[in-house]
Amino acid sequence: MMYKKHNLPELTFRGLLLGSILTIIFTASNVYLGLKVGLTFSSSIPAVVISMAVLSFFKTSNILENNMVQTQASAAGTLSAVIFVIPGLFMCGYWSEFPLWQTFMICLCGGGLGVLFTIPLRKAMIVESKLIYPEGRAAAEILKIANRDQEAKKGKQGVKEIALGGIVAAIFSLFSSGFKLMASGSSFAFIWHKMAFGISMGYSLALLGAGYLVGLAGSIALLAGMLLAWGFFTPYLSSFEFDGIKNAAELSSKVWSDKVRLIGTGTIAIAALWTLIELLKPVFEGIKEIVKNIKNPHIKNNDAKNTDLSLKIIFILFLLMVIGLFVTFYSFVADAKLNMFYHLLFAIAGTLIAVLIGFFVAAACGYMAGLVGSSSSPISGIGLIGIIASSIIFLLLGSELFKDPMLSNFAIALAIFTTSVILATAAISNDNLQDLKTGYLVGATPWKQQVALLVGCIFGAIAIVPVLNLLYQAYGFVGAMPRANMDTSLALNAPQANLMSTIAKGIFNQNIEWNYIIFGIGVGIVIIIIDKILKKMGNMSLPPLAVGIGIYLPPEINTPLVIGGILKYCVMKYLEKKYEKNSKKEEKIALCKQNGILFASGLIVGESIFGVIIAAITVFSVSMGGDENILALNSQYFHDSELFAFIFFVAVVLYFIKRIVKK
Repeated sequence: MMYKKHNLPELTFRGLLLGSILTIIFTASNVYLGLKVGLTFSSSIPAVVISMAVLSFFKTSNILENNMVQTQASAAGTLSAVIFVIPGLFMCGYWSEFPLWQTFMICLCGGGLGVLFTIPLRKAMIVESKLIYPEGRAAAEILKIANRDQEAKKGKQGVKEIALGGIVAAIFSLFSSGFKLMASGSSFAFIWHKMAFGISMGYSLALLGAGYLVGLAGSIALLAGMLLAWGFFTPYLSSFEFDGIKNAAELSSKVWSDKVRLIGTGTIAIAALWTLIELLKPVFEGIKEIVKNIKNPHIKNNDAKNTDLSLKIIFILFLLMVIGLFVTFYSFVADAKLNMFYHLLFAIAGTLIAVLIGFFVAAACGYMAGLVGSSSSPISGIGLIGIIASSIIFLLLGSELFKDPMLSNFAIALAIFTTSVILATAAISNDNLQDLKTGYLVGATPWKQQVALLVGCIFGAIAIVPVLNLLYQAYGFVGAMPRANMDTSLALNAPQANLMSTIAKGIFNQNIEWNYIIFGIGVGIVIIIIDKILKKMGNMSLPPLAVGIGIYLPPEINTPLVIGGILKYCVMKYLEKKYEKNSKKEEKIALCKQNGILFASGLIVGESIFGVIIAAITVFSVSMGGDENILALNSQYFHDSELFAFIFFVAVVLYFIKRIVKK
């Protein structure tokens, strides 16, 4: 039932200001995390908690104002999804630096269209449907409980958890990435019967927090992928390249990078598409019902608390965003120096593909978010469909033109560029209806939430562009480094962008080693079957997409994720046993669980923001002719000390457990 709270201020200047600040902070965090490991975290709950603490200093603050802040800030984790595509423009060799205004327009127009496309669906999908919208309901419950029970106290306690996690992670980041006094990971490799085995352990606290948020099923799937990659595929394939000279670490790393990652690419691709296929039937039926409800509305618009942005405003904003996209595509195509016919053809085609596919995926993503939640919604599948459709359409439009290798690379880049707009639209659509569900349950005004989401898109786009550029200049992407002689071990993986780039190259150039990708697809099919069997046996699963990511990502990325997921499972089991006979069992466990989520979010934000700060210092130093490692201290005792890093990591894990289970 909707939680009614009338005549309270909602869309306030202080709320918009706080929401904008949180949007920038969480966007920067998600960009860093997404490029590093291919995951983003939900910023809604941390935003709610921080908002309650900050706005509690104002006597007129209320539940609806706090809801607006989280609505705006939620665009941070969502719009950051464009980083799953944009780095592909570097990986395919087309971009060597970020055209800042083009990147800004992709994020702004793509995200804005995502908001606009879902507005007409709100009543049918939020008010009248029986869709769950799990994250939207969870955020509403936190807002309600906090509003009833000492909002200020709960908010300040929550901020304390986030701050502690952030400080701990920032200290580790300073000593490892800044001062270089602690190693970022440890590795070990050996050769047995001409087969190279290798394993490494990462000490990233942000990934520990991300693993906690992912949970046990995702972590076990990552572990399964890692074991397949490093316990079977890499040793087996390395045996064919062993020459008695290569050392174990070099051989295993080369085989994994050149061959095993392609297997992971195939597994990720089929897993993402399968997740999408599984939802096609309920999505199709749901959209049919939505269209029917729109034609025969049951709810009148007399209630001010049930009004959306007017059709006139929606049309004006839509027109502005389409014009903005066309200008952006025109500018992008201009760099290829084609004749005017092709210049206009590809600019118009790119705009139409982005808008039309974006319109169709908006409804699908909104429905999937209500069905399985935003976190489980297969955005990667939407990205795959976008890159395949864009590549095929552009190939048909310029089949003769793209026989030239230079123009073929332009076509690959144009397909990636177009897909980035589609993904921005899909991601915002995926999140928009979750926020509107939260608003519906707490009695918010829909059009005010839609304004907050559009503002969130603006500030998210403003934050994404410089952060992306900073991280690229400081660390580079795998296979695309901005300067010679950079430390490739620090390069950001951007796994989804690599996948998009690989698929586009394969369609246009037909020069990829498809045998490994096809084998990976076979592995993915086997994992899908195993996952189905496990689900039928009971409350178990093996998420295929996570297995693919476990194969694709290096183990120093996977290990802290796995530890975080297992940590959560063990702690929750301990709490269930501890409060087994307590009359307030559910309430106490829920509070501990929330403490864990907030501390984990703090770990992510702390390391990510400090990573961005270090990147800024690095880029400034290089631009002034200085050292890339300007903060590094020359200490022989602590330099790259793996033992010191390991001790610190274990200590943080123990402290993390203490913060969760404390009374």
